[in-house]
Amino acid sequence: MATLAENPIAFETLAHPAPTPADLREARIAEPGFGTVFTDHMVSIDWDEVHGWHNAKVGPLEAIPLHPASSVLHYAQEIFEGLKAYRLDDGSMALFRPEENARRFNASAHRLAMPELPEETFVEAVRLAVEADKDWFPPVDGGSLYIRPFMFATEHFLGVRPAKNYKFLVICSPAGNYFKSGAPAVSVWVSDYTRAAPGGTGAAKCGGNYAASLVPTKEAFALHHDQTVFLDAAEHKWIEELGGMNLFFVFDDGSMITPPLSGTILPGITRDSLITLAREEGLAVREERYSIDQWQADAASGHLVETFACGTAAVVTPVGTVAGREHNFTIGTGGPGQLTGRLKQRLVDIQRGQAPDPHGWVMKLD
Repeated sequence: MATLAENPIAFETLAHPAPTPADLREARIAEPGFGTVFTDHMVSIDWDEVHGWHNAKVGPLEAIPLHPASSVLHYAQEIFEGLKAYRLDDGSMALFRPEENARRFNASAHRLAMPELPEETFVEAVRLAVEADKDWFPPVDGGSLYIRPFMFATEHFLGVRPAKNYKFLVICSPAGNYFKSGAPAVSVWVSDYTRAAPGGTGAAKCGGNYAASLVPTKEAFALHHDQTVFLDAAEHKWIEELGGMNLFFVFDDGSMITPPLSGTILPGITRDSLITLAREEGLAVREERYSIDQWQADAASGHLVETFACGTAAVVTPVGTVAGREHNFTIGTGGPGQLTGRLKQRLVDIQRGQAPDPHGWVMKLD
């Protein structure tokens, strides 16, 4: 089990003048969906060239005043992370591999010329945010507290250079199911658009990457699909990501393929965890390129038996059908596969403290 490292920055706690009444809070978390209900508090830390990281606070969730010339509004210096807190059977709370989110956050900061936040401070900020709103865990099956740490440039100027002032924040949202369709497996659309290119920001978790995905995602929704598959920018044939999620392909010999971390896709923490669990079961997991045409051919021949996507928000999601301007096929029976279900259950059981944690992935908070 992971342990909390000592944090060198002291946080001030501000009293909330009007927390949400208990009855209204219970109504909001009864069926929260995903990303539309928010808790009472937030954590904030400021950075500038003179003071470094300072002014660390836990206080009420509130609007952020911004000058119209703030750099984030013009040059998009912004990064974020996503992780979850879980309520364990003994009533305690836990995080899953938060130190990996801290490392990835700093990798994104480096790519966007932003200051790096000490990993122990990142984890402590997340812990404090969860502790402040521990009554907001939804009662729905599989419910959790989704945590959104993010940082953006606040210096106001008009000129293309890295900003000299930044704000780091953590907010929380009670979370139910990510996909709204309720189908046992999702339907995906092969996009003509490109999400990222070599040398770009594809491996960074920044808002611009997601903004670029909105038109193709809107197109997928209009065609009655749940998500979008992005192909590579150079040849437009190699599978990269499903929206903002990593993909796995399972074959009839028990082996698996997932696209490699070549700088154009996000290094998913759920992805890394599933590779570890699969290899522990003796499965051969190859990190190599896989083309859209091969995906269709292998699905038609029966060599490919399952496909699933993974990420923090949706955890593990089976892919049942694939459509595009030149592709249309079903994977297996079109529903969830056995290996997909088994790996998801193993991961969820570890995250919720219901199975042994030999890798020390789970960090209990109280």
